[in-house]
Amino acid sequence: MLNNKKITVVMPAYNAGATLYETYNNIPLDVADEVILVDDCSSDNTVALSRSLGIKTIVHNKNLGYGANQKTCYKAALENNADIIVMLHPDFQYDPRLIPALASMVAYDNYDCAIASRFLVQSALKSKMPKYKFLANKFLSFFQNICLNKGLSEYHSGYRVFKKEVLNNIEFDKLDNGFVFDNQMLALIYYNGFSIGEISCPTKYFDAASSINFCRSLKYGFGVLNVSILYLLARFGIKIGIFEN
Repeated sequence: MLNNKKITVVMPAYNAGATLYETYNNIPLDVADEVILVDDCSSDNTVALSRSLGIKTIVHNKNLGYGANQKTCYKAALENNADIIVMLHPDFQYDPRLIPALASMVAYDNYDCAIASRFLVQSALKSKMPKYKFLANKFLSFFQNICLNKGLSEYHSGYRVFKKEVLNNIEFDKLDNGFVFDNQMLALIYYNGFSIGEISCPTKYFDAASSINFCRSLKYGFGVLNVSILYLLARFGIKIGIFEN
């Protein structure tokens, strides 16, 4: 716990067998009260390994997508009375040892949500982020900051922490089941008046780490542009898409 609040770590998993053990063993279990893994119909040993580690494991019988996986993660955490929900990828790209620092930003009411940024202090290129992803991230974050009138260093980190109140007040179940779910979530968090903080988090890029291919990255990029423009329209009273309500 932190500040007498229950901390639940959720891990959306797909073929994470090669990295799950190391990820889990680096989670500070003196802070995390519960760990939940949702497997999106992996073809490797992710489920068996997760259960052998004693992780509460939920399995999708068919592949539903990254966004749909997170939806199951958050519902499970809320059903288990989590106060603070940490979303951590099980591919060991982000350092689980930063959970106390990241969760503290939310548990002590400094922010409603916090993300671990790969751009806040140093260039992600030093961590071997592919150059096309680096350039796309910088451009999309710049464009989105203009449309949302905010100042995040990036909108695309997969390492996040939420207060339960955020998840209870955002209809995340209606969002996309794919990768743009992440971006829609941040936009709706801002749109609903919640605050977002950042800490610096170096990341690792290696063969076993999960990564979307170029085509999916392109689709995600267009999805981010769409979310940004819809938010800008909503600021001027034209509420369509995910900002209708």
